[in-house]
Amino acid sequence: METTDALIALDALAQESRLTVFRTLVQFGPQGLSADRLAAFVDSPAPSLSPHLQRLLDARLVSRHQHGRSVIYAARYDEINALLVYLMGYCCGAQACRPLAPKPGKFL
Repeated sequence: METTDALIALDALAQESRLTVFRTLVQFGPQGLSADRLAAFVDSPAPSLSPHLQRLLDARLVSRHQHGRSVIYAARYDEINALLVYLMGYCCGAQACRPLAPKPGKFL
């Protein structure tokens, strides 16, 4: 990942509603969610999510595809992992790091 790509991704995540949408999509895995279900989970009308989803799409952090009449949005784990590798690239002076275990339970 290039620095410019990392900055675009971080900028896309630097807003509360977009971060909530992103974290929700991450929680639901590669199968993703329809726009309607996503709106229900984040307690927001679907039309108001459109600009946030577009920003995440532009940053390549999420993808979308058509499934019947529904538009499905899903986290792009390849891009998320590339961002994490970029951010952690010089971690611990290239020594093996001990990752922190996530806290159990939902984060939403």
